[in-house]
Amino acid sequence: MTYYFSKTKNASFEEAVEKVKDELKKEGFGILTEIDVKETLKKKLDVDFRKYRILGACNPPFAHKALMAEDKIGTMLPCNVVVQELSNGVVEIAAVDPVASMQAVGNSALEGVAKQIQAKLRKAVDNC
Repeated sequence: MTYYFSKTKNASFEEAVEKVKDELKKEGFGILTEIDVKETLKKKLDVDFRKYRILGACNPPFAHKALMAEDKIGTMLPCNVVVQELSNGVVEIAAVDPVASMQAVGNSALEGVAKQIQAKLRKAVDNC
């Protein structure tokens, strides 16, 4: 089992980032964090890197259910979604697969929550 699912599309990087945010919002996710990896690597290491954004997405009702089932699950929250420019005009959108990541925890009470989150994240990515 892979730890993420993804798709590529022809779009500008910024258009793709906005589309991802919109689709996540439709599925009940808010963006808690947004990391511009390109900017951060330039600032901290003075290296050039492709356009790469990490969005920390959270669906509060499901986060609450997961936290009630496993108090340390916060170490795996929020769900990260990556938008990266592969080439000029081609971007990839990738999201963590919560079913794969939650398996490492070994708590069967998380299975149902993870599957529901997976479906919502997959739908958001597929609709981008």
